[in-house]
This record gives sequence, C-alpha cells and structure tokens, in this order.
Amino acid sequence: MGSKIEYVDSSQIYATNYVRNSKAIGVLWAIFTICYAIILVVAFITPEWIGNVEGENPGKFGLWSVCNAEETGEICSGRLDEIMNMPNRAFQAATALVGTATVAAILAIIAMILFFFCHSTTVFYVCGWMQTVSGAALIAGCALYPYGWSHDSVQKICGSSDKYIFGDCGVRWAYLLAAIGCLDAIILATLAFILATRHVTLQAEPNYSPASLYKGEMNSAYVSDSASVAGSRKSLSIHPVLLMPPGQDDAYSQFSQRTVPRSVHSGHYSHPRFQL
Repeated sequence: MGSKIEYVDSSQIYATNYVRNSKAIGVLWAIFTICYAIILVVAFITPEWIGNVEGENPGKFGLWSVCNAEETGEICSGRLDEIMNMPNRAFQAATALVGTATVAAILAIIAMILFFFCHSTTVFYVCGWMQTVSGAALIAGCALYPYGWSHDSVQKICGSSDKYIFGDCGVRWAYLLAAIGCLDAIILATLAFILATRHVTLQAEPNYSPASLYKGEMNSAYVSDSASVAGSRKSLSIHPVLLMPPGQDDAYSQFSQRTVPRSVHSGHYSHPRFQL
C-alpha cells in the first residue's frame, strides 16, 4: 500500500501544538497544587514558626502550640480543638486564617475530580477562586502572626520581643515555608485563570468548488474527468469545435446530404476532425 500524504494548514498545526502545551502546563499546575496543599498542612501542624534554642528558657512556637525544652525532653502544649481558649488572640486569628487557607487548598485538589464530569474551563475557574481565597487567607495569617509576639508567653522564651520584633527568637523553617506558600498561591491562581480563559478558535477548512479550479491549484496527478490542465483558463466551459478541411466551404454540411461529396470523385475524401 502506498503512503497517504496529507497537507495540513499552518493554523491547524498551531492549534495542535497549543493544545499539547496547555495539557502539559495543566498537569504541572495540578502537581504544584498538590505540593502547595502539602506545604500548608505541614506548616499548619508543626510548631516550628519561631523559637529560641540557646536562651535560659529554650522553646519554640507554632500557630496553636508551644514547646518548651526540659531536662527530660521537649514538652509541647496546646491543642487545635482548644483554639478558642488561647490567651494570645493574634495567634488565635492566625491559626484560623491559615486553617482556612489549608482547607481551601485541599478543596481545590478535590475539585480536580470535576475534570471527568465538567468542562475544563469551569474546573479551572473553581480551582482558581479557591486558590485565591487560600492565598489571601495565608497572607493575612502570616502578616498577623508577628502581632502576637508581645504576649507574655512569647516574651518568656524570646526575651524582649514585641509586636513584629523577634527579641531573642528567630524565624524557623515552618514560617519560611508558609511565606513560600503565599507566593505559590498567587502563581497557581493566576495560572488557573489563564488556562481557563485561553482558547484557540480553529479556522474552517477552505472549500473549493470544481468550477473555480485553475491550473496550479491542484495536483495534476489527481485530476478527474471534470477538470483539465491543458490550459491556464477555466476548462469546464470549453466546447468542442468542428474543423473543416480546406476547400470544403459549401453552404450545406456534408452530413446533411445523402449523395457522396464531390471530394470523393477527386480522390481526396477527408473526415472531419474534432478538437477541444
């Protein structure tokens, strides 16, 4: 069997490449969305936001828990279900905001199941708004958290700490992880809205009618009976022409007479020719 050669318009090639790239970017977006949710869960649970390990009262703080270093080991206190009883109101509000951001990030992952039932544009919009809410809550929580450093429980470990002043404490890895999560949320939400709004409008294939075919518009190897490449003009409107031999200029046609034409007696009988 011979190979089949197909000619594709450049716009179709562009559309195909765009769809492939969009799918690849969508997969990366989904992977980083999952990573973003994992970052928030870890930052929300761990008590590694600020701390002091070299002072008289070494310890560290999280959103809703505090750990003190004792001779017998590290003792942590605070429970998530007791958040309403926390004496530090700034830590209480930061815990609620970061918890909201974590829940929104998890819901964005669950919403990806809608790709199997809904149009991708709708799913990207839903996930984009969830990531926007998550990012806004996370930024507010990270900005509000240092406001509680003036509390007595924090000054007991951090010394002369105050609002937005570390004192003897320092920023630990969980706080930095949450700050990175703020940037991730902005990027992921922006990318989700871009993927939801970017579309390619495919152009309709040109339709050629047989009457508009000229020489050079089609391959001569595939010319049908209704098209000709004998000339550069339209070939479908050409009619056959009857050519008479020289000397036969009678008023009546040879074929309208029953007798043999005079040219037979002269020995020169010519047949009429047809030419396109």
